[in-house]
Amino acid sequence: MGRDRKVRVVRGTRLRALAPGALSGLLAGYAALAVAELASAAVGPQAGPVVAVGGAAIDLTPGPVKDWAIRTFGTADKLVLRLGILAVLALLALALGVLALRHRRLGAAGVLLFGVVGAVAATSRPDATAIDALPSLVGAVAGSGLLYWFTGRLRVRTAPPAPMGEAPTAGKGWDRRGFLLAASAAAAASTGVGALGRTLSSSGRDALASRSRIVLPPPASPASPVPRGAQLRVAGLGPFRTPTKDFYRVDTALLVPKVDATTWRLRIHGKGVTAPRTLTFDDLLQRDLIERDITLACVSNEVGGPYVGNARWIGVPLAELLRECGVRPPSRGGPADQLVARSVDGMTIGSPVEDLMDGRDAMLALGMNGGPLPLEHGFPVRMVVPGLYGYVSACKWIEDIELTTFDAYDAYWVERAWAREAPVKTQSRIDTPKADARPRAGTVMIAGVAWAQHRGIDRVEVRIDEGPWRRADLAAEDTRDTWRQWSLPWRATPGTHTLTVRATDRTGKTQPAHRTPPVPDGATGHHSVVVTVE
Repeated sequence: MGRDRKVRVVRGTRLRALAPGALSGLLAGYAALAVAELASAAVGPQAGPVVAVGGAAIDLTPGPVKDWAIRTFGTADKLVLRLGILAVLALLALALGVLALRHRRLGAAGVLLFGVVGAVAATSRPDATAIDALPSLVGAVAGSGLLYWFTGRLRVRTAPPAPMGEAPTAGKGWDRRGFLLAASAAAAASTGVGALGRTLSSSGRDALASRSRIVLPPPASPASPVPRGAQLRVAGLGPFRTPTKDFYRVDTALLVPKVDATTWRLRIHGKGVTAPRTLTFDDLLQRDLIERDITLACVSNEVGGPYVGNARWIGVPLAELLRECGVRPPSRGGPADQLVARSVDGMTIGSPVEDLMDGRDAMLALGMNGGPLPLEHGFPVRMVVPGLYGYVSACKWIEDIELTTFDAYDAYWVERAWAREAPVKTQSRIDTPKADARPRAGTVMIAGVAWAQHRGIDRVEVRIDEGPWRRADLAAEDTRDTWRQWSLPWRATPGTHTLTVRATDRTGKTQPAHRTPPVPDGATGHHSVVVTVE
């Protein structure tokens, strides 16, 4: 007992001795991030170390891991990544603080090293310049200096007595109260610096102000009224048009770009462009606009997944604009078969020129569901192309269009083993009853949605357990570019049952039963849910 107690006392004493060093490291890390926040107000929010490292992490993460993150965390995946980065930085800061108690210069150098890592990450981004390294470096210098100073005072205080015949250690360290006061002051100062940095960053305010002033003109070609019967009245079935607040968002932007519409520009250039031009937002507003209901789907969507939505978009017809610039599709002798769209954050998305100019309602969208685009959905301008997955068509925050060829250039996702061309696959989903639901015996309505953009849905069939396929009732069709609701009354009997759905598009193609993952060009398979009837 005495020995165990002695061991516990020794361990407790060591932990108490290390705690001030660990706290010093944490304060140094906090100060480094706060100073970097202030510096990024002048350089740009994309240059902040957390955003830069997070963006680099997204770029380097293998596709299957990204899919897992999207499936697991949904639209919160970027928040989880940022929190993860902060947690790792906090642990490293604690370790460096402890290290600095014995090796002061080495601990301070460790903080500088992580500043270099942040600087490299910031300058490695596609849209980066050399100045983007500044916030991480300035923050690291501040954090390193703070750690060096703090641990220097701690070492003086905790230094052992001088041996007989030697002069005592010069200087005066902190007692416990002095250390807590200094730590509190450092934390408060860092908080103030970080808050000042966020206040001075005016890009968000400018973007919101420019958006609030936008009045979208009436479209020259308005959308047709949604036909009566397109929305089925079935409990548990979502609306035909997805509310903007519920529309899915899947992209790599760790920090949503905040673009001022008054300073935004779009450049159109490249192979076969005989009349290159640069357009302002007002230039687009003055053109004849079209309004269309279009369903968008993410290629990362698993069978039965939520990353599909239907919205009303208003924008400039893209094919018409390209023709004015002299662009011809490959089928008419045009030299470019790929349009590469670039976002303000450096994302590149490659689309087949032939598909953009084949008569479908491809557009540069300015509005969504009756208002200007929300910031997170691409304000001020994004691409919308019916029939193509978003990663090959739906460039948000677009600022550059270059005509080139697939042989000459691989866009962001193609570099990561996704397919160059990716038409949306015919899919269907059961929305009600939900998986693991426990409906009562009797008539149960099975209902959901099916989509095959730019082809249209011809029929939907449902199977109960291993029984025959039964044809579901289809809601009225809006257009072939929107999803279609369906329903089937089922005489449910007690027990556990498997409900399965499949759809057939207007080309006669029925979605296959075999399941495949989203990579490289979209998931396939039948959606099934298991319910227990009571």
